[in-house]
Amino acid sequence: MSSKLFFLAIAALHPYEAVEPHMGTLFSIKLYAGDEKSAKQAFQAAFARIAQLDETLSDYKAESELTRVTLSSRAALSGDLFTVLSKGQWLSAQTDGAFDVTLGPLTHLWRQARRAHQLPSAEVLQEALSRSGFRKMHMDGQSVRFDVSGMQLDVGGIAKGYAADEALAVLSKLGIKSALVVASGDLAFSDAPPGEEGWKVAIEALDRPLLLTNAAVSTSGSAEQNFVVNGVRYSHIIDPKTGLGLTTSVTTTVIAPHGIDADGMATAINVLGLERGLAFIEKQSGVAAAFLIDQERRVVFSNRWPVAARSTLTPATDRLRRSERRP
Repeated sequence: MSSKLFFLAIAALHPYEAVEPHMGTLFSIKLYAGDEKSAKQAFQAAFARIAQLDETLSDYKAESELTRVTLSSRAALSGDLFTVLSKGQWLSAQTDGAFDVTLGPLTHLWRQARRAHQLPSAEVLQEALSRSGFRKMHMDGQSVRFDVSGMQLDVGGIAKGYAADEALAVLSKLGIKSALVVASGDLAFSDAPPGEEGWKVAIEALDRPLLLTNAAVSTSGSAEQNFVVNGVRYSHIIDPKTGLGLTTSVTTTVIAPHGIDADGMATAINVLGLERGLAFIEKQSGVAAAFLIDQERRVVFSNRWPVAARSTLTPATDRLRRSERRP
């Protein structure tokens, strides 16, 4: 294509943006289309797909597939739920349970605790733990079975990333090649905006934006969802081993090829902590991460984090990372 024709192709595309509430948050979609009619059709299709996934994956809705599955010891799964649970189980195995989709009894317990500003008793906590644990759930073909009755699934740590992926897939089928989907701390992108090298993504506390295409970014931490009891701040992110909300103040951001990976991994490495989280990330192909240690106001980057997007606010960061790699 000549430079003149390329310029005309770019000029023919216009930016459009729409927002709808789904999955307990706001989903925002920005896309480039040739006209408003095409953009509206694309928005309708993408949001319809997100709504469909909410009906499947929500643990708040009594009639969702996710809720119904746990009512029997064994159940057949739709393609979407199978994909999400399979990814969750893989991530659980890779992180020794730092990520766990079977924490439903615990997440419901901590929702109540946050509302009451009161910690659950040791007995109640132990009972919820007894009905949790990824090793008590087994994927058999397109089915799932549970070892313990009363288990509950919660895929909130991975569902929004998957929904962003699926929204982008719908847009691509409609001929929308350049789009951004945002769901709270989860973002997914396709091709760069016309005339640009990539999508600019600002990460809180970092002074240099990311520039990405065909990738996803997710951030996980306790900055917005937490509560304080007896002077201790508890996160909404639960440690599957103890059943307690995390008390560390670390914010993790992950860059990955797909939203389902970035979303789940951001939660997992928040639980793993800096040393184990970095070790996990370095083993994953095409994945990078940043750890913001709130108490110390410093940032630690994995090796694959884009050099151009590394913050200049904490010059000691690279020295720290080099010392950590020494034998």
